[in-house]
Amino acid sequence: MTVPIPQPSASASPAPLGVGELAAEITAQLSRGLRTVRLHGFRPPRPAAPALVAVAHGSRDPRALPAVRALLDRVRALRPGLPVRLGHIELNRPLLADTLADLRGDAVLVPLLFGHGYHVTHDLPAALAAAPHLTGRIAAPLGPHPLLAEALHGRLLEAGAAAGRGSTAVVLAAAGSRAARSARDTEHTARLLSARLGGLPVVPAYASAAAPTVAEAVRTLTAAGHERIALAGCFTAPGRFATQCAAAAPGVAAAPLGDHPALARLVLHRYDQALLTRTGSGPESIRAATVAV
Repeated sequence: MTVPIPQPSASASPAPLGVGELAAEITAQLSRGLRTVRLHGFRPPRPAAPALVAVAHGSRDPRALPAVRALLDRVRALRPGLPVRLGHIELNRPLLADTLADLRGDAVLVPLLFGHGYHVTHDLPAALAAAPHLTGRIAAPLGPHPLLAEALHGRLLEAGAAAGRGSTAVVLAAAGSRAARSARDTEHTARLLSARLGGLPVVPAYASAAAPTVAEAVRTLTAAGHERIALAGCFTAPGRFATQCAAAAPGVAAAPLGDHPALARLVLHRYDQALLTRTGSGPESIRAATVAV
């Protein structure tokens, strides 16, 4: 670009510009000219996506951590480039507090839990409050949702269950909570799974803190004339509760959900949903959002 050098007018004879004044005038004209320049093909850098922090409960079962890591590997494969981290509430490392301490910027906590129990409504907000260096949001738990029903259905089919009709029924096992909302979440998931199974009876049961137990649910279904009873479990990974519930099943017991593709899609859906929320960061403030999954 050619920058015209100011010329004295014919009608006036101003004093010649000094070196400093001339440099200032050239700089000013360059700045005015550059305002009109467009750089074709230039894209401003996108801001980094908030980290997805998957929050697992933790377990002493040595199979639990590999199962959770496999799920997160599938999440990363579905969305390359998204920072995905893991934090445990207890029993396994990394603990959630340590994961949050190592992060900077924005983060979305996605609980690998299936209802609004104490961990979701109290432990996760407390963990964020203890990490004031982060801008954080808490996503909804994984249940209830049709993608969760899809994953449960898939594990039942892999176990050879839910293929029959008539006298077949399913017990849907969950960890259990004293929170009434958590039980309602499990009951909703049971209805979604029943619809997925073409209307087969699905009865929720719990490993602790709520009723009925798996054994009690089995007795109720048996008394109602159901001869084949399978067990599905709202468990991400093997652990004490998953093992306890499977042991009480009279027939086949589906494996924990682990890295089922529908569960990985659900983790990302909850992450996206939290980012679209404008009403706050706590689980009670999350509103429904339409996200492609």
